[in-house]
Amino acid sequence: MEALIEEVRRLAKSGDEKTRKNILDELSALSTSIESPDDTVQRFTFYNMQLAAIRTAIDLKLFELLSENKIPLTVAQISEKTGANPVFLGRILRYLASYHAVQEVDKDLFTSSNISKTFSQPGFQAGVGHLFDNAGPSIQEFPTFMKENDYPDVQDNVKTAFQKSMKTDLPAFLWLQQHPKNRDFFNLHMNANREGMPIFLEVYPVLKRATGLSPERTLFVDIGGGIGQQAIAFRERYPQLEGRVIVQDLPQTTEHAIQHPGVGAIAYDFFTPQPIKGAKFYYLRNIFHDWPDHKCREILKNIVDAMAPDSYILIDDMVLPNVGVHWQQAQLDMLMMAALGARERTHEQWDQLVKSAGLKVNGVHTYTASLKDSIIEVGAALSTTN
Repeated sequence: MEALIEEVRRLAKSGDEKTRKNILDELSALSTSIESPDDTVQRFTFYNMQLAAIRTAIDLKLFELLSENKIPLTVAQISEKTGANPVFLGRILRYLASYHAVQEVDKDLFTSSNISKTFSQPGFQAGVGHLFDNAGPSIQEFPTFMKENDYPDVQDNVKTAFQKSMKTDLPAFLWLQQHPKNRDFFNLHMNANREGMPIFLEVYPVLKRATGLSPERTLFVDIGGGIGQQAIAFRERYPQLEGRVIVQDLPQTTEHAIQHPGVGAIAYDFFTPQPIKGAKFYYLRNIFHDWPDHKCREILKNIVDAMAPDSYILIDDMVLPNVGVHWQQAQLDMLMMAALGARERTHEQWDQLVKSAGLKVNGVHTYTASLKDSIIEVGAALSTTN
């Protein structure tokens, strides 16, 4: 058994990201195939308890404490540093160790694990805060909401399990703006959740498409681009290309935009007419999966009215295969439905959405293995691409 384990580790370390993901999926399928019914029930019904324990450990700063100390700490030492009851700490640490979130060295003696080192980082902590505090109530309410509404295809972003769970009539994003702690969880999570992964610039042929440029023409508009990371990455990758690079978002976001000499920030709501006319590239990253189709058409039509004949819309989003959707994609699709009345889309659904706005999908450029993050290049319906 040890030899097999070591071989799997070797393969995972020596392969690329796709190989590593495939190994994880195969191991998961193997584990599932040898479960007893009791194993299966225990695994699924206690997922929420695992996340609750991690959320509690984050509040206590247990993961930072264990990760910062090079030697294991006793429960008594951890109690002294956190102020938490030692009996309680012994129980939660024992539980965390049972699924490798921390490492149990000896009786009442604990140290960090690979998982605890991950959750010692603020961006990944924010992911837990977002999924537990913001999305968690919607997930808990989802079965009741669907049953009460006769299991609809949810298309209204103000009639979802989110509104029911939070007792609000507001769309989720407006609700977040009124709850700063929840908003901060979301923003930090969005900044961290793709850290270390490839970005669209690895695959999209910018130079091949970058014709007809001039200093007066806007080169790249990042619509709904947050504080500007993607716009900055574009400018730094292609400093030689003429034209302005602009990030657009709501004013409460752009006021925190990263200052960069090659990137400007403009306050803008993408449900209003696009003020920048004739840009070469209009780019939207992880925007459309937050909205139902009719709202996405509004966004697209506002861009269409601003486009030049040779402009491109670049939609940076997941493209689900028509068959065999990966579990990471599928769970995000379910979350979009529960909280936003939105969806992750298949190849066919993207094509239908784009056509419904009078546009055409020119091509799809995929840059991550499991999530199938992709650039969907969109042009006018009569445009052609090499």
